[in-house]
Amino acid sequence: MSSYEEPILDVAHLGHIELLTPKIEESVDFFKNVMGMEVVHQKKQSMYLRACRDYESYSLKLTESKEPGLGHMAMRTYSSKTLERRALAIEESGFGIGWSDGDFGHGKSYQFTDPDGHTMELYYETEKYNPPPHLVPALKNQPQKCTSRGVCVKQLDHINLFASDVDQNSQFMRKTLGCKLSEQIILDIGKQGGAWLHLTNKAYEIAYTLDSTGAKGRLHHITYNVDSREAVLQAADVFLENGVFIEFPPSKHAIQQTYAMYVYEPGGTRIEICHGGYSITAPDWEPITWTEAERAKGQAWGNKTVPTFHTYGTPNII
Repeated sequence: MSSYEEPILDVAHLGHIELLTPKIEESVDFFKNVMGMEVVHQKKQSMYLRACRDYESYSLKLTESKEPGLGHMAMRTYSSKTLERRALAIEESGFGIGWSDGDFGHGKSYQFTDPDGHTMELYYETEKYNPPPHLVPALKNQPQKCTSRGVCVKQLDHINLFASDVDQNSQFMRKTLGCKLSEQIILDIGKQGGAWLHLTNKAYEIAYTLDSTGAKGRLHHITYNVDSREAVLQAADVFLENGVFIEFPPSKHAIQQTYAMYVYEPGGTRIEICHGGYSITAPDWEPITWTEAERAKGQAWGNKTVPTFHTYGTPNII
């Protein structure tokens, strides 16, 4: 028999991410022309972009800043009532910041941090995307026409946060927000080296991995998905032709089974392109646990994890 706890079903999914960049023009050009996203709004020092299958107005906010990193990540709740309920729970945890009137594309939000200091927010009211004439899709069950520009990413997939203490942060996300644990790495000392969390039946939308520098609140990477393994290979060629640094060429992950590659956008943030993974339908899913020795074998096909995965994040301190 598996252990089972009554789930918290108040938070629906990862909504959008704000990236800070010291090279705003170059970063916008990268996400628009190399990644193939659409610019939908500009507000002061920020630009808002979307992938073609994001149902909301945008999934990425780029904000000019002295250093790269995470501005905030946002999750949508199932209703106004559940937003209020989670805000109260976060207040009681001691990590609350307070209410905001909202931002472009969404209504009021409750802002807070996780134990490591990453800024987050919850919101419910949102604007569904209404495409201009040149982006109206042929199929009415798609948010917009998918262009063939650049990589042509399809949807915001997940975010990976560096953490000084993975256990503390993953427990906070599970107990306070209702995230569920799909996979984890347990180090020889008995602590989590990584935790993969999900809100939907997608196996992960939020991951925490150990920052070996000991720093707090850094960003490891954000991820957009594409339609196929072949599209990941094509993305590699697009990056090559555009002079984008490829940190990790296309390969298959052992954890989550995604086919992926990693690059750096001009501001310095690591970006992943992925396809695949698996879905979870079992309500009493038992998290998959990997040992330190098992992960030392490398990725699914035996290639080693690049050393910078454990040290490089934004802001960069090495």
